Amino acid sequence: MSLLRRLEGRGAAPSGRPGEEGAEAPEAPPERPAAPPPPPASPPPPERRGLMATPAVATAEVGAPRGSKAWIRELKGRVQGRLIKELDPKLDVNDKDKVRQVVQQLFDKIMEEENTLLPRAERINLFDALLAEIIGFGPIQPLLDDESVSEVMVNGPNRVFCERKGKLELTDIKFDDEAHARRIIERIVSPLGRRCDESSPLVDARLPDGSRVNAIIPPLALDGATITIRKFSKKPLSVDDLIRFGSLTPELAEFLQACVVARFNIVVSGGTGSGKTTLLNVLSSFIPEDERIITIEDAAELQLQQIHWVRLESRKANIEGKGAVTIRDLVMNTLRMRPDRIVVGECRGGEALDMIQAMNTGHDGSLTTLHANTPKDALGRLEVLVLMAGMDLPVRAIRQQVASALQLIVQQERLRDGSRRVTYVTEVQGMEGDTVVLQDIFLYEQTGIDSNGKIIGHVRPTGLRPKYMQKITDAGIQLPANIFGGQPSRG
Repeated sequence: MSLLRRLEGRGAAPSGRPGEEGAEAPEAPPERPAAPPPPPASPPPPERRGLMATPAVATAEVGAPRGSKAWIRELKGRVQGRLIKELDPKLDVNDKDKVRQVVQQLFDKIMEEENTLLPRAERINLFDALLAEIIGFGPIQPLLDDESVSEVMVNGPNRVFCERKGKLELTDIKFDDEAHARRIIERIVSPLGRRCDESSPLVDARLPDGSRVNAIIPPLALDGATITIRKFSKKPLSVDDLIRFGSLTPELAEFLQACVVARFNIVVSGGTGSGKTTLLNVLSSFIPEDERIITIEDAAELQLQQIHWVRLESRKANIEGKGAVTIRDLVMNTLRMRPDRIVVGECRGGEALDMIQAMNTGHDGSLTTLHANTPKDALGRLEVLVLMAGMDLPVRAIRQQVASALQLIVQQERLRDGSRRVTYVTEVQGMEGDTVVLQDIFLYEQTGIDSNGKIIGHVRPTGLRPKYMQKITDAGIQLPANIFGGQPSRG
């Protein structure tokens, strides 16, 4: 019931009995107060009550119980509308402390004018939500601020999931509607000169902290705007962290460090979300400080600590479909930049051929990742990626190039309990006939599952010494005699 109808009903009550005989036309004057001019003037004017005087608000107050989610949503909408109108458009949103101070002052003033009392906790939550809408990324901002969350997944405006400790969980976070979710996508991609609309319904981007974002909207996403954010750790994980998590053992870490220093060409292979980029970060940290490192990525994720580090990032085509710079373009250009090490975030196309060529022409110690389930599958995928370069090469020639370029494949896997482990460390030994010969140096062995469902296992050496052990020795590195045999290290 609208505010006007409530007032009309209140005025009509005294004259009731319309069915009685005395209710003749002469009696009409007493009914005139049913809609007299004075009652609408009795509430305070809109200037003093903010937006509380609008009919829509009055209807919301009647239809939505005070304190309910709908009532809070209405209140948030009103306060947000006023904040946007009253904020100085010249205010620098990058100065977050200043913005927070200004928004806090306006928020307190508007809440006082709204004459709405909220419990302290709800008032703080409302302010944080409004601040996130202005300088953050709306309702998902708390998940982005939560260091225990590694991934955020929006499956339409009403279903938001996150990943904690390798496990997915449904949150109680919701967007107001589809348009709200799309506004957040626009806020993410617009600073990067990209767009996401019906004509270009999918986009890759990154947040200011480097977190990787993929967004896709209808008509491609049938359930509404879908956002996937792979968060960046504010502090890069170190090799000690991976040992503590059980992803590596001290012996395996020592061997991998020796391989990086000795300039092995290494591929980190694994499935989506298995921790390939994290492991690549750790391997890159072993590169000596006096070497020039050039990294090439689709979306900058690597966090190297060395001082001589050049970062390159590919670029999508603009609105006119021009100006694209691919990973392959960057790999070819890198060869003219006097690199000591080339690190490609991920090979997923024809750039694999250029990467293999670089490894074979004096750029030892290069690192990259690719999607594959086993070291053997990684070789097969490399063949396919080389063919995607458009070169009509025989399969045997491709295999010979791969076999001579690579020395090591490190397989990373996300296990059923959400933990991430190195499951294979495999040496590429060369060719026998038409086949690339592989030899496992370390293997992950599962021995059971504990009462909490956590997988119990360990990385064990196979007892075989690498064929390229001499390369490690020539680099002046002496590994312990029992690193390739003896008792396994527990994970």
